[in-house]
Amino acid sequence: MNLLKSLFAVSSITMISRVLGFVRDTLIARIFGAGMATDAFFIAFKLPNLLRRIFAEGAFSQAFVPILAEYKNQQGEEATRTFIAYVAGMLTLILALVTVAGMIAAPFVIWATAPGFADTPEKFQLTADLLRVTFPYILLISLSSFVGAILNTWNRFSVPAFTPTLLNVAQILFALFLTPYFHPPIMVLAWGVLAGGLAQLLYQLPHLKKIGMLVLPRFSWRDTGALRVMKQMGPAILGVSVSQISLIINTIFASYLAAGSVSWMYYADRLMELPSGVLGVALGTILLPTLAKTYANKDRHEYSRILDWGLRLCFILVLPCAVALALLAEPLTVALFQYGKFGAFDAAMTQRALIAYAVGLLGIILIKVLAPGFYAQQNIRTPVKIAIFTLAATQLMNLAFIGSLAHAGLALAISGGACLNAGLLYWQLRKQDMFQPQPGWMKFFIKLLLAVIVMAAVLLGMMHFMPAWSEGQMLARFLRLGALVLTGVVVYFGVLFAFGFRLRDFARRGLA
Repeated sequence: MNLLKSLFAVSSITMISRVLGFVRDTLIARIFGAGMATDAFFIAFKLPNLLRRIFAEGAFSQAFVPILAEYKNQQGEEATRTFIAYVAGMLTLILALVTVAGMIAAPFVIWATAPGFADTPEKFQLTADLLRVTFPYILLISLSSFVGAILNTWNRFSVPAFTPTLLNVAQILFALFLTPYFHPPIMVLAWGVLAGGLAQLLYQLPHLKKIGMLVLPRFSWRDTGALRVMKQMGPAILGVSVSQISLIINTIFASYLAAGSVSWMYYADRLMELPSGVLGVALGTILLPTLAKTYANKDRHEYSRILDWGLRLCFILVLPCAVALALLAEPLTVALFQYGKFGAFDAAMTQRALIAYAVGLLGIILIKVLAPGFYAQQNIRTPVKIAIFTLAATQLMNLAFIGSLAHAGLALAISGGACLNAGLLYWQLRKQDMFQPQPGWMKFFIKLLLAVIVMAAVLLGMMHFMPAWSEGQMLARFLRLGALVLTGVVVYFGVLFAFGFRLRDFARRGLA
Protein backbone atom coordinates (compact mmCIF):
# COMPACT_ATOMS: atom_id res chain seq x y z
CA MET A 1 0.00 0.00 0.00
CA ASN A 2 1.56 3.29 -1.11
CA LEU A 3 0.85 5.81 1.66
CA LEU A 4 1.27 8.84 -0.60
CA LYS A 5 -1.23 7.45 -3.11
CA SER A 6 -3.67 6.67 -0.31
CA LEU A 7 -3.21 10.18 1.08
CA PHE A 8 -3.82 11.70 -2.35
CA ALA A 9 -6.97 9.61 -2.85
CA VAL A 10 -8.44 10.54 0.54
CA SER A 11 -7.46 14.21 0.15
CA SER A 12 -8.96 14.42 -3.34
CA ILE A 13 -12.27 12.96 -2.25
CA THR A 14 -12.32 15.12 0.86
CA MET A 15 -11.68 18.15 -1.35
CA ILE A 16 -14.90 17.40 -3.24
CA SER A 17 -16.77 17.36 0.05
CA ARG A 18 -15.21 20.64 1.17
CA VAL A 19 -16.02 22.34 -2.15
CA LEU A 20 -19.63 21.21 -1.82
CA GLY A 21 -19.50 22.50 1.75
CA PHE A 22 -18.56 25.93 0.45
CA VAL A 23 -21.42 25.78 -2.04
CA ARG A 24 -23.73 24.94 0.86
CA ASP A 25 -22.36 27.76 3.03
CA THR A 26 -22.62 30.25 0.17
CA LEU A 27 -26.27 29.31 -0.25
CA ILE A 28 -26.91 29.63 3.48
CA ALA A 29 -25.23 33.04 3.55
CA ARG A 30 -27.19 34.22 0.52
CA ILE A 31 -30.58 32.88 1.66
CA PHE A 32 -30.39 33.41 5.42
CA GLY A 33 -27.56 35.95 5.95
CA ALA A 34 -25.91 36.23 9.39
CA GLY A 35 -28.31 36.99 12.21
CA MET A 36 -30.61 35.48 14.80
CA ALA A 37 -31.85 32.56 12.68
CA THR A 38 -28.40 31.46 11.48
CA ASP A 39 -26.94 31.87 14.96
CA ALA A 40 -29.70 29.56 16.22
CA PHE A 41 -29.02 26.93 13.55
CA PHE A 42 -25.25 26.97 14.00
CA ILE A 43 -25.64 26.48 17.74
CA ALA A 44 -28.17 23.67 17.16
CA PHE A 45 -25.72 21.99 14.78
CA LYS A 46 -22.69 22.65 16.99
CA LEU A 47 -23.19 19.66 19.31
CA PRO A 48 -23.88 17.09 16.57
CA ASN A 49 -20.99 18.52 14.56
CA LEU A 50 -18.75 18.25 17.60
CA LEU A 51 -19.66 14.57 17.85
CA ARG A 52 -18.90 14.17 14.14
CA ARG A 53 -15.42 15.55 14.64
CA ILE A 54 -14.82 13.47 17.75
CA PHE A 55 -16.04 10.19 16.23
CA ALA A 56 -15.18 10.62 12.56
CA GLU A 57 -11.85 12.33 13.04
CA GLY A 58 -10.81 11.68 16.61
CA ALA A 59 -11.46 9.79 19.78
CA PHE A 60 -13.51 6.80 18.64
CA SER A 61 -11.11 5.94 15.82
CA GLN A 62 -8.11 6.43 18.09
CA ALA A 63 -9.58 4.02 20.65
CA PHE A 64 -11.19 1.52 18.27
CA VAL A 65 -8.74 1.14 15.34
CA PRO A 66 -5.66 -0.10 17.29
CA ILE A 67 -7.74 -2.75 19.06
CA LEU A 68 -9.48 -3.69 15.80
CA ALA A 69 -6.06 -4.00 14.09
CA GLU A 70 -4.95 -6.27 16.94
CA TYR A 71 -7.98 -8.54 16.44
CA LYS A 72 -7.56 -8.53 12.66
CA ASN A 73 -3.85 -9.42 12.75
CA GLN A 74 -3.78 -11.80 15.70
CA GLN A 75 -7.20 -13.38 16.39
CA GLY A 76 -8.71 -14.20 13.01
CA GLU A 77 -11.81 -13.23 11.04
CA GLU A 78 -14.50 -14.82 13.24
CA ALA A 79 -13.17 -13.25 16.45
CA THR A 80 -12.96 -9.90 14.64
CA ARG A 81 -16.58 -10.15 13.48
CA THR A 82 -17.72 -10.95 17.03
CA PHE A 83 -15.71 -8.02 18.40
CA ILE A 84 -17.29 -5.66 15.84
CA ALA A 85 -20.79 -6.92 16.69
CA TYR A 86 -20.37 -6.27 20.42
CA VAL A 87 -18.84 -2.82 19.89
CA ALA A 88 -21.72 -1.97 17.52
CA GLY A 89 -24.28 -3.08 20.08
CA MET A 90 -22.78 -1.15 22.97
CA LEU A 91 -22.23 1.95 20.83
CA THR A 92 -25.80 1.90 19.48
CA LEU A 93 -27.35 1.57 22.94
CA ILE A 94 -25.28 4.38 24.46
CA LEU A 95 -25.86 6.71 21.52
CA ALA A 96 -29.60 6.01 21.43
CA LEU A 97 -29.89 6.93 25.11
CA VAL A 98 -27.84 10.09 24.57
CA THR A 99 -29.99 11.05 21.58
CA VAL A 100 -33.29 10.64 23.42
CA ALA A 101 -31.96 12.50 26.45
CA GLY A 102 -30.67 15.32 24.26
CA MET A 103 -33.99 15.76 22.47
CA ILE A 104 -35.92 15.84 25.75
CA ALA A 105 -33.46 18.19 27.44
CA ALA A 106 -32.90 20.47 24.41
CA PRO A 107 -33.64 23.73 26.33
CA PHE A 108 -31.17 22.78 29.05
CA VAL A 109 -28.54 21.93 26.42
CA ILE A 110 -28.99 25.36 24.84
CA TRP A 111 -28.80 27.03 28.22
CA ALA A 112 -25.50 25.21 28.90
CA THR A 113 -23.87 25.80 25.49
CA ALA A 114 -25.25 29.26 24.62
CA PRO A 115 -26.55 30.87 27.84
CA GLY A 116 -26.57 34.30 26.23
CA PHE A 117 -29.49 33.21 24.04
CA ALA A 118 -31.72 33.08 27.14
CA ASP A 119 -31.91 36.89 27.03
CA THR A 120 -33.90 36.61 23.78
CA PRO A 121 -36.79 34.13 24.29
CA GLU A 122 -37.60 33.88 20.57
CA LYS A 123 -34.00 33.04 19.72
CA PHE A 124 -33.74 30.55 22.59
CA GLN A 125 -36.92 28.71 21.58
CA LEU A 126 -35.93 28.55 17.91
CA THR A 127 -32.54 27.07 18.84
CA ALA A 128 -34.19 24.43 21.03
CA ASP A 129 -36.61 23.46 18.23
CA LEU A 130 -33.73 23.15 15.78
CA LEU A 131 -31.68 21.07 18.21
CA ARG A 132 -34.49 18.52 18.64
CA VAL A 133 -34.32 17.89 14.89
CA THR A 134 -30.53 17.80 14.59
CA PHE A 135 -29.78 15.74 17.73
CA PRO A 136 -30.49 12.31 16.14
CA TYR A 137 -27.66 13.12 13.73
CA ILE A 138 -25.33 12.18 16.61
CA LEU A 139 -26.54 8.58 16.45
CA LEU A 140 -26.40 8.38 12.65
CA ILE A 141 -22.98 9.99 12.17
CA SER A 142 -21.40 8.07 15.04
CA LEU A 143 -22.50 4.74 13.56
CA SER A 144 -21.36 5.96 10.15
CA SER A 145 -17.94 6.75 11.65
CA PHE A 146 -17.83 3.33 13.28
CA VAL A 147 -18.35 1.70 9.88
CA GLY A 148 -15.79 4.05 8.33
CA ALA A 149 -13.16 3.09 10.91
CA ILE A 150 -13.59 -0.57 9.97
CA LEU A 151 -13.26 0.21 6.27
CA ASN A 152 -10.10 2.28 6.92
CA THR A 153 -8.54 -0.64 8.79
CA TRP A 154 -9.14 -2.76 5.67
CA ASN A 155 -7.48 0.04 3.62
CA ARG A 156 -10.80 1.09 2.02
CA PHE A 157 -10.00 4.75 2.65
CA SER A 158 -11.96 6.23 -0.26
CA VAL A 159 -15.42 5.14 0.88
CA PRO A 160 -15.41 6.85 4.32
CA ALA A 161 -13.71 9.89 2.78
CA PHE A 162 -16.60 10.30 0.34
CA THR A 163 -19.44 10.04 2.87
CA PRO A 164 -19.30 13.67 4.17
CA THR A 165 -20.22 14.71 0.62
CA LEU A 166 -23.69 13.27 1.17
CA LEU A 167 -24.39 15.64 4.08
CA ASN A 168 -23.51 18.64 1.93
CA VAL A 169 -25.61 17.38 -0.97
CA ALA A 170 -28.62 16.83 1.32
CA GLN A 171 -28.40 20.33 2.81
CA ILE A 172 -27.95 21.95 -0.61
CA LEU A 173 -31.00 20.15 -2.03
CA PHE A 174 -33.12 20.94 1.02
CA ALA A 175 -32.11 24.63 1.02
CA LEU A 176 -32.69 25.07 -2.71
CA PHE A 177 -35.98 23.23 -3.13
CA LEU A 178 -37.69 22.81 0.24
CA THR A 179 -37.18 26.12 2.06
CA PRO A 180 -40.64 27.52 1.16
CA TYR A 181 -42.30 24.52 2.81
CA PHE A 182 -40.83 25.12 6.28
CA HIS A 183 -41.77 27.63 8.94
CA PRO A 184 -39.60 29.21 10.05
CA PRO A 185 -37.51 28.71 6.88
CA ILE A 186 -34.28 27.97 8.82
CA MET A 187 -35.81 24.62 9.93
CA VAL A 188 -35.09 23.27 6.45
CA LEU A 189 -31.37 23.15 7.30
CA ALA A 190 -31.97 21.02 10.39
CA TRP A 191 -33.96 18.44 8.43
CA GLY A 192 -31.23 18.50 5.75
CA VAL A 193 -28.72 17.53 8.46
CA LEU A 194 -30.85 14.56 9.50
CA ALA A 195 -31.31 13.36 5.92
CA GLY A 196 -27.58 13.69 5.27
CA GLY A 197 -26.68 11.64 8.34
CA LEU A 198 -28.96 8.79 7.27
CA ALA A 199 -27.50 8.84 3.74
CA GLN A 200 -23.93 8.66 5.12
CA LEU A 201 -24.67 5.53 7.13
CA LEU A 202 -26.63 3.68 4.44
CA TYR A 203 -24.04 4.40 1.74
CA GLN A 204 -21.25 2.57 3.60
CA LEU A 205 -23.10 -0.60 4.58
CA PRO A 206 -22.77 -2.39 1.19
CA HIS A 207 -19.02 -1.75 1.27
CA LEU A 208 -18.84 -3.20 4.76
CA LYS A 209 -20.61 -6.31 3.46
CA LYS A 210 -18.00 -6.67 0.68
CA ILE A 211 -15.20 -7.14 3.21
CA GLY A 212 -17.32 -9.60 5.21
CA MET A 213 -17.69 -7.39 8.30
CA LEU A 214 -21.39 -6.48 8.11
CA VAL A 215 -22.76 -8.04 11.29
CA LEU A 216 -25.84 -7.51 13.44
CA PRO A 217 -25.16 -5.58 16.66
CA ARG A 218 -24.94 -7.71 19.80
CA PHE A 219 -24.88 -6.47 23.35
CA SER A 220 -22.97 -7.64 26.40
CA TRP A 221 -21.38 -5.71 29.23
CA ARG A 222 -18.96 -8.61 29.62
CA ASP A 223 -17.28 -8.60 26.21
CA THR A 224 -13.65 -7.72 26.94
CA GLY A 225 -12.94 -6.19 23.51
CA ALA A 226 -15.90 -3.81 23.58
CA LEU A 227 -15.12 -2.83 27.17
CA ARG A 228 -11.52 -2.07 26.20
CA VAL A 229 -12.73 0.27 23.45
CA MET A 230 -15.14 2.08 25.76
CA LYS A 231 -12.50 2.36 28.46
CA GLN A 232 -9.99 3.85 26.02
CA MET A 233 -12.56 6.07 24.38
CA GLY A 234 -13.52 8.11 27.46
CA PRO A 235 -10.15 9.80 28.00
CA ALA A 236 -9.44 9.77 24.24
CA ILE A 237 -12.37 12.14 23.72
CA LEU A 238 -10.59 14.73 25.83
CA GLY A 239 -7.13 13.89 24.52
CA VAL A 240 -7.95 14.23 20.84
CA SER A 241 -10.76 16.79 20.86
CA VAL A 242 -9.43 19.68 22.92
CA SER A 243 -9.90 22.15 20.07
CA GLN A 244 -13.51 20.99 19.61
CA ILE A 245 -14.29 21.31 23.32
CA SER A 246 -12.74 24.76 23.20
CA LEU A 247 -15.05 25.63 20.31
CA ILE A 248 -18.06 24.73 22.46
CA ILE A 249 -16.74 26.85 25.32
CA ASN A 250 -16.07 29.65 22.85
CA THR A 251 -19.68 29.41 21.75
CA ILE A 252 -20.73 30.18 25.32
CA PHE A 253 -18.57 33.31 25.24
CA ALA A 254 -19.79 34.23 21.72
CA SER A 255 -23.44 33.94 22.77
CA TYR A 256 -22.90 37.06 24.89
CA LEU A 257 -21.34 39.05 22.04
CA ALA A 258 -23.05 41.00 19.26
CA ALA A 259 -25.67 39.22 17.14
CA GLY A 260 -23.93 37.49 14.25
CA SER A 261 -20.77 36.62 16.22
CA VAL A 262 -21.54 32.89 16.19
CA SER A 263 -22.16 33.02 12.44
CA TRP A 264 -18.96 34.98 11.72
CA MET A 265 -16.92 32.42 13.62
CA TYR A 266 -18.74 29.58 11.87
CA TYR A 267 -17.97 30.90 8.37
CA ALA A 268 -14.32 31.51 9.30
CA ASP A 269 -14.10 28.02 10.76
CA ARG A 270 -15.54 26.60 7.55
CA LEU A 271 -12.77 28.25 5.52
CA MET A 272 -10.16 26.89 7.91
CA GLU A 273 -11.70 23.43 7.64
CA LEU A 274 -10.77 23.19 3.96
CA PRO A 275 -7.07 22.52 4.63
CA SER A 276 -7.83 21.00 8.03
CA GLY A 277 -10.19 18.46 6.50
CA VAL A 278 -8.39 17.82 3.24
CA LEU A 279 -4.94 17.49 4.80
CA GLY A 280 -5.29 16.96 8.55
CA VAL A 281 -8.09 14.43 8.52
CA ALA A 282 -6.54 12.60 5.56
CA LEU A 283 -3.16 12.34 7.27
CA GLY A 284 -4.74 11.13 10.50
CA THR A 285 -6.89 8.62 8.62
CA ILE A 286 -3.89 7.13 6.83
CA LEU A 287 -1.44 7.24 9.73
CA LEU A 288 -3.45 5.64 12.54
CA PRO A 289 -4.06 2.18 11.02
CA THR A 290 -0.57 2.18 9.49
CA LEU A 291 1.11 3.03 12.79
CA ALA A 292 -1.09 0.52 14.65
CA LYS A 293 -0.03 -2.28 12.28
CA THR A 294 3.64 -1.26 12.48
CA TYR A 295 3.53 -1.17 16.27
CA ALA A 296 1.80 -4.56 16.38
CA ASN A 297 4.70 -5.94 14.30
CA LYS A 298 7.20 -4.40 16.80
CA ASP A 299 9.03 -2.44 14.08
CA ARG A 300 9.98 0.65 16.11
CA HIS A 301 12.36 2.07 13.49
CA GLU A 302 9.68 2.04 10.80
CA TYR A 303 7.21 3.47 13.32
CA SER A 304 9.44 6.52 13.80
CA ARG A 305 10.08 6.88 10.07
CA ILE A 306 6.34 6.91 9.30
CA LEU A 307 5.81 9.68 11.87
CA ASP A 308 8.68 11.65 10.32
CA TRP A 309 7.07 11.22 6.89
CA GLY A 310 3.76 12.51 8.21
CA LEU A 311 5.34 15.54 9.87
CA ARG A 312 7.26 16.57 6.76
CA LEU A 313 4.19 16.28 4.58
CA CYS A 314 2.28 18.30 7.16
CA PHE A 315 4.75 21.17 7.04
CA ILE A 316 5.03 21.13 3.25
CA LEU A 317 1.27 21.25 2.71
CA VAL A 318 -0.05 23.19 5.71
CA LEU A 319 2.40 26.03 6.25
CA PRO A 320 1.63 27.68 2.87
CA CYS A 321 -2.10 27.14 3.48
CA ALA A 322 -1.93 28.97 6.82
CA VAL A 323 -0.09 31.93 5.28
CA ALA A 324 -2.45 32.02 2.29
CA LEU A 325 -5.57 31.95 4.50
CA ALA A 326 -4.34 35.01 6.38
CA LEU A 327 -3.29 36.90 3.25
CA LEU A 328 -6.42 36.01 1.28
CA ALA A 329 -8.91 36.55 4.11
CA GLU A 330 -10.68 39.39 2.29
CA PRO A 331 -10.83 37.73 -1.16
CA LEU A 332 -12.09 34.48 0.36
CA THR A 333 -14.85 35.95 2.52
CA VAL A 334 -16.07 38.45 -0.06
CA ALA A 335 -15.95 36.10 -3.06
CA LEU A 336 -17.56 33.18 -1.25
CA PHE A 337 -20.06 34.78 1.12
CA GLN A 338 -20.76 38.50 0.51
CA TYR A 339 -24.05 38.19 -1.35
CA GLY A 340 -27.71 38.77 -0.53
CA LYS A 341 -28.24 39.16 3.21
CA PHE A 342 -24.56 38.65 4.00
CA GLY A 343 -23.19 42.18 3.81
CA ALA A 344 -19.80 43.91 3.83
CA PHE A 345 -19.80 44.23 7.63
CA ASP A 346 -20.41 40.49 8.01
CA ALA A 347 -17.55 39.78 5.60
CA ALA A 348 -15.19 42.09 7.51
CA MET A 349 -16.02 40.43 10.84
CA THR A 350 -15.52 36.98 9.31
CA GLN A 351 -12.12 38.07 7.99
CA ARG A 352 -10.94 38.94 11.49
CA ALA A 353 -11.86 35.51 12.80
CA LEU A 354 -10.26 33.80 9.78
CA ILE A 355 -6.91 35.53 10.30
CA ALA A 356 -6.96 34.50 13.96
CA TYR A 357 -7.78 30.90 13.04
CA ALA A 358 -4.98 30.84 10.44
CA VAL A 359 -2.43 31.42 13.21
CA GLY A 360 -3.18 27.99 14.64
CA LEU A 361 -3.85 25.98 11.48
CA LEU A 362 -0.45 24.28 11.52
CA GLY A 363 -0.90 23.33 15.18
CA ILE A 364 -4.38 21.93 14.56
CA ILE A 365 -3.17 19.65 11.77
CA LEU A 366 0.04 18.67 13.57
CA ILE A 367 -2.17 17.24 16.32
CA LYS A 368 -3.74 14.97 13.68
CA VAL A 369 -0.26 13.60 12.95
CA LEU A 370 1.20 13.51 16.47
CA ALA A 371 -1.79 12.11 18.39
CA PRO A 372 -1.84 8.82 16.41
CA GLY A 373 1.74 8.32 17.58
CA PHE A 374 0.33 7.76 21.08
CA TYR A 375 -2.99 6.13 20.30
CA ALA A 376 -1.52 3.53 17.95
CA GLN A 377 0.21 2.19 21.09
CA GLN A 378 -3.01 2.54 23.12
CA ASN A 379 -1.26 5.21 25.20
CA ILE A 380 -4.12 7.39 26.45
CA ARG A 381 -2.62 8.89 29.59
CA THR A 382 -0.06 11.23 27.99
CA PRO A 383 -2.41 12.97 25.51
CA VAL A 384 -5.03 13.37 28.24
CA LYS A 385 -2.62 15.15 30.56
CA ILE A 386 -1.64 17.45 27.72
CA ALA A 387 -5.29 18.00 26.83
CA ILE A 388 -6.28 19.05 30.32
CA PHE A 389 -3.42 21.53 30.52
CA THR A 390 -4.17 22.89 27.04
CA LEU A 391 -7.88 23.27 27.74
CA ALA A 392 -7.17 25.33 30.85
CA ALA A 393 -4.61 27.46 29.01
CA THR A 394 -7.07 28.10 26.17
CA GLN A 395 -9.68 29.48 28.58
CA LEU A 396 -7.12 31.85 30.07
CA MET A 397 -6.37 33.04 26.54
CA ASN A 398 -10.11 33.51 25.95
CA LEU A 399 -10.29 35.84 28.93
CA ALA A 400 -7.17 37.69 27.80
CA PHE A 401 -8.24 38.24 24.17
CA ILE A 402 -12.03 38.63 24.19
CA GLY A 403 -12.03 42.13 25.68
CA SER A 404 -10.05 43.77 22.89
CA LEU A 405 -10.67 41.41 19.96
CA ALA A 406 -14.25 40.17 20.66
CA HIS A 407 -15.08 37.11 18.50
CA ALA A 408 -11.65 37.20 16.81
CA GLY A 409 -10.08 36.88 20.26
CA LEU A 410 -11.96 33.63 20.79
CA ALA A 411 -10.63 32.32 17.49
CA LEU A 412 -7.10 33.36 18.44
CA ALA A 413 -7.40 31.47 21.73
CA ILE A 414 -8.32 28.31 19.79
CA SER A 415 -5.22 28.80 17.65
CA GLY A 416 -2.96 29.35 20.63
CA GLY A 417 -4.31 26.25 22.36
CA ALA A 418 -3.76 24.12 19.26
CA CYS A 419 -0.14 25.22 18.90
CA LEU A 420 0.49 24.55 22.59
CA ASN A 421 -1.12 21.10 22.31
CA ALA A 422 0.95 20.16 19.26
CA GLY A 423 4.17 21.37 20.87
CA LEU A 424 3.58 19.34 24.03
CA LEU A 425 2.67 16.20 22.04
CA TYR A 426 5.91 16.49 20.06
CA TRP A 427 7.94 17.03 23.23
CA GLN A 428 6.47 13.92 24.85
CA LEU A 429 7.06 11.79 21.73
CA ARG A 430 10.73 12.76 21.86
CA LYS A 431 10.98 12.43 25.66
CA GLN A 432 9.50 8.93 25.61
CA ASP A 433 11.81 7.97 22.72
CA MET A 434 8.84 7.15 20.48
CA PHE A 435 10.07 9.38 17.66
CA GLN A 436 13.52 10.18 16.28
CA PRO A 437 13.62 12.82 13.50
CA GLN A 438 15.35 11.75 10.30
CA PRO A 439 18.38 13.79 9.15
CA GLY A 440 17.99 16.98 7.11
CA TRP A 441 15.26 18.89 8.95
CA MET A 442 17.19 22.20 9.09
CA LYS A 443 17.74 22.36 5.32
CA PHE A 444 14.15 21.24 4.86
CA PHE A 445 12.84 24.14 6.97
CA ILE A 446 15.01 26.78 5.29
CA LYS A 447 13.87 25.77 1.80
CA LEU A 448 10.27 25.61 2.97
CA LEU A 449 10.34 29.10 4.50
CA LEU A 450 11.93 30.60 1.38
CA ALA A 451 9.21 29.06 -0.80
CA VAL A 452 6.47 30.44 1.48
CA ILE A 453 8.03 33.94 1.46
CA VAL A 454 8.20 33.98 -2.35
CA MET A 455 4.58 32.79 -2.57
CA ALA A 456 3.42 35.47 -0.12
CA ALA A 457 5.23 38.22 -2.02
CA VAL A 458 3.64 37.17 -5.31
CA LEU A 459 0.14 37.03 -3.79
CA LEU A 460 0.48 40.47 -2.19
CA GLY A 461 1.76 41.89 -5.47
CA MET A 462 -1.18 40.48 -7.44
CA MET A 463 -3.77 41.73 -4.94
CA HIS A 464 -2.28 45.22 -5.06
CA PHE A 465 -3.21 45.55 -8.74
CA MET A 466 -6.62 43.87 -8.54
CA PRO A 467 -9.90 45.82 -8.22
CA ALA A 468 -11.90 45.88 -4.98
CA TRP A 469 -13.23 42.44 -4.16
CA SER A 470 -16.78 43.66 -3.72
CA GLU A 471 -16.83 44.67 -7.41
CA GLY A 472 -18.25 42.31 -10.01
CA GLN A 473 -20.64 39.39 -9.94
CA MET A 474 -19.97 36.01 -8.34
CA LEU A 475 -18.32 34.51 -11.43
CA ALA A 476 -15.90 37.42 -11.79
CA ARG A 477 -14.94 37.22 -8.13
CA PHE A 478 -14.46 33.46 -8.35
CA LEU A 479 -12.23 33.82 -11.40
CA ARG A 480 -10.03 36.38 -9.65
CA LEU A 481 -9.86 34.25 -6.52
CA GLY A 482 -9.06 31.17 -8.59
CA ALA A 483 -6.25 33.04 -10.36
CA LEU A 484 -4.76 33.99 -6.99
CA VAL A 485 -4.96 30.48 -5.59
CA LEU A 486 -3.60 28.84 -8.74
CA THR A 487 -0.72 31.31 -8.94
CA GLY A 488 0.14 30.75 -5.30
CA VAL A 489 0.18 26.97 -5.77
CA VAL A 490 2.33 27.14 -8.91
CA VAL A 491 4.81 29.59 -7.38
CA TYR A 492 5.15 27.68 -4.10
CA PHE A 493 5.66 24.25 -5.62
CA GLY A 494 7.78 25.75 -8.40
CA VAL A 495 10.22 27.14 -5.84
CA LEU A 496 10.25 23.82 -3.98
CA PHE A 497 10.98 22.03 -7.26
CA ALA A 498 13.86 24.43 -7.93
CA PHE A 499 15.22 23.59 -4.48
CA GLY A 500 15.24 19.89 -5.35
CA PHE A 501 11.95 18.65 -3.85
CA ARG A 502 10.52 15.73 -5.83
CA LEU A 503 7.24 13.86 -5.34
CA ARG A 504 8.99 10.47 -5.42
CA ASP A 505 11.00 11.49 -2.35
CA PHE A 506 7.79 11.37 -0.30
CA ALA A 507 6.43 8.10 -1.64
CA ARG A 508 6.22 5.64 1.22
CA ARG A 509 4.90 2.14 1.48
CA GLY A 510 3.01 0.93 4.52
CA LEU A 511 1.79 -2.49 5.53
CA ALA A 512 -0.93 -4.05 3.40
